Amino acid sequence: MNLEQYKGVYVFAQQVDNVINSIAFELIGKGKDLAEALGTEVTAVLVGSDVAGLADELAEYGADKVIVVDDPELKEYRTEPYAHALSSVINEFKPEIFLVGATAIGRDLGPRVSARVHTGLTADCTVLEIGDFPINPVPGKEQKPNQLLMTRPAFGGNTIATIACPDFRPQMATVRPGVMQKRERVAGAKAEVINYNPGFTPDHKYVEILEIVKSVADCKDIMDAKILVSGGRGVGSAENFKLLEDLAEVLGGQVSCSRAVVDAGWMCKDMQVGQTGKTVRPNLYFAVGISGAIQHLAGMEESDVIIAINKDETAPIFDVADYGIVGDLNKILPALTEQLRAVVKSN
Repeated sequence: MNLEQYKGVYVFAQQVDNVINSIAFELIGKGKDLAEALGTEVTAVLVGSDVAGLADELAEYGADKVIVVDDPELKEYRTEPYAHALSSVINEFKPEIFLVGATAIGRDLGPRVSARVHTGLTADCTVLEIGDFPINPVPGKEQKPNQLLMTRPAFGGNTIATIACPDFRPQMATVRPGVMQKRERVAGAKAEVINYNPGFTPDHKYVEILEIVKSVADCKDIMDAKILVSGGRGVGSAENFKLLEDLAEVLGGQVSCSRAVVDAGWMCKDMQVGQTGKTVRPNLYFAVGISGAIQHLAGMEESDVIIAINKDETAPIFDVADYGIVGDLNKILPALTEQLRAVVKSN
């Protein structure tokens, strides 16, 4: 493999029903950082049917180029035609780095594409940067510069692994939604648009979609919330979450939870913050009755301000909290809510 042929940072711009998933904008934002370090450009790969009109939106979030693969076979997501589309783009344009969102679609698509183009893939990355590999020089081994260093939690979040793919291209990673920050949108920005269609021949590998049933979830998307009041096992019961709901209502925020709460059946999975839940970056994060296991911290430690409320003064959550209150949440939350309500009314 001639590594010199591979240039540029590419991101898969996932869309469903002609609406671009926010993970695409997050990947473009991180892609710009990587591209600046390498002196190259960011290209978004847009796959679907009648999606050409979405290219401008990708440009406004920072894409320098947009490759559009538009075909009726790509109207709904199916593994085989989408994998064919992306692997064909990689073989034709030869990107140095290719990023995919770790969504339900991305987790299915990424490994299949990497296998087709004979490269590696690091899943569920939380940090991406350009650097030398091996990171620490090893006697007798060449230290290669300008490698994509892909960091992800391993062994249930108990350790952090940094992985590189120095001998194959592209360097591929899936990235957890909410981890990277999208750049400010620049209205009217334009990108070079390249139309590319490798051709699609349906065969026995193409799944036939008979019916699409869309469920309506009662849970709100916590990833968009500016204020989150999150509860853990220490809240005590599903009924006690009413205290958190009252506080969230006064603040104009939303309620979220830890994995223990979901496992207990008190809240739905969509409300879970953490390594096996969602990664959030609110302006204000209340951690109520949450001990602060590393798996939970992985999903919220980038919050602007963290306030911890826990009766155990040795709880690890206090190590990352900006403010901490030690005491009984059943007494603290009603008093805090009442004081905040009074402040809101006075304003």
